[in-house]
Amino acid sequence: MTNSQTLKSRQANAVVAGVATKSIFVERAENSELWDVDGRRFIDFAAGIAVTNTGHRHPRVMAAVAEQAQQFTHTCFHVAPYESYVRLAERLNALVDTGEENRTMLVTTGAEAVENAIKIARAHTRRSAVIAFFGAFHGRTVLGMALTGKVVPYKKGFGPFPAEVYHVPFPAAFSGVTAEGSLSALDSLLASDVDPERVAAFIIEPVQGEGGFNAAPSELLQGLRLRADKYGIVLIADEVQGGMARTGKMLSIEHSGVKPDLVTLAKGLAGGFPLSAVVGKATVMNSAHPGGLGGTYAGNPIAVAAAHAVLDVIEDEKLCARAAWIGKKIGSRLKSIAQRQGMERIGDIRCHGAMIAFELVDDRNGRIAAPQLTAQIVAEAEQRGLILLSCGTRFNVIRLLPPLTVPDDVLDQALDLLEASLEAAFSKIGAADHRG
Repeated sequence: MTNSQTLKSRQANAVVAGVATKSIFVERAENSELWDVDGRRFIDFAAGIAVTNTGHRHPRVMAAVAEQAQQFTHTCFHVAPYESYVRLAERLNALVDTGEENRTMLVTTGAEAVENAIKIARAHTRRSAVIAFFGAFHGRTVLGMALTGKVVPYKKGFGPFPAEVYHVPFPAAFSGVTAEGSLSALDSLLASDVDPERVAAFIIEPVQGEGGFNAAPSELLQGLRLRADKYGIVLIADEVQGGMARTGKMLSIEHSGVKPDLVTLAKGLAGGFPLSAVVGKATVMNSAHPGGLGGTYAGNPIAVAAAHAVLDVIEDEKLCARAAWIGKKIGSRLKSIAQRQGMERIGDIRCHGAMIAFELVDDRNGRIAAPQLTAQIVAEAEQRGLILLSCGTRFNVIRLLPPLTVPDDVLDQALDLLEASLEAAFSKIGAADHRG
């Protein structure tokens, strides 16, 4: 029995079954690669789900963490505040363009940032309703699940959920859902189900994560901004997965030119250490009363030190431009593969900087989802030493999230492994179809 198999057995006997995992038990990691307990090397195209944008154990991040660990690791900011938190808030205030003066609060997880953004919006508007989108993912807390627009695996069996949370369709060109259709559905909702004067916030991922890496068209974001201004609704951009240089801009909403009222950040913010933030207009953020926001571990000093290093690395190593280059390189390779005979099941390719996905279908014209093929590709890649993740409401999208620091030669190796995995999976599925 391998070390991995032994650990898998131990996990089954010790860890709750609801915590699903792969079978890769990591022993060490460096930049875009990791090695498991059996010595197998993997190229990481998951990056901890867009967390290690600056790579595993970036030297500058590790140095900042080591230095902070020599000073103090925890005081609770409410008890004994520290300069590094204040300085990070200043940097994030300058980074996020809301068109006004900003304020920042730090917390620990993406879901925590989302919940606090909703709290702040409700405090500011004195309203309770929230409108989110089909396919959205906003966390696994009770309110996060309510906002999430995907039942399996996130909401199934966990209700009831908080009231006054509504959803409208999210545009997806491949599925035929347009920005105009989404805005029409929103207007119908505001006319038939919820008074706009009861709505505290619109919350949207400018590029959906779990929903399949569909980007919100500028027309949709502009339409939300217009309606938010008309009705006094707070516009929240959830940048937990799409932020921190991942799409070629520091924030994914920057591609549209639309300015949000609040932004949630997490994942790539601290290079692998747990930290999240809500950043937004001071006029909105300051609506909550003193003592109403925060948390014991909110703005942990070790994670804050890491975040300062991450911001420095993104700027100094020009990772926004690097993300755009990675997206063009991977997108070009995928399009070349999709044009080959026998690869017709690659139905759509979506590249938003280094936030890349391709959708698998049984029939490119019929657009019938192919979740089995998707799972087979992920499995084939893992066998070859490439870590991939799937997503999408139909479980038929593969997302590619390489660290933005991935070396060129490692990226080339990964693309070769990806192509080999596609060929093997298509061959096996094709053989099964023929036998059937």
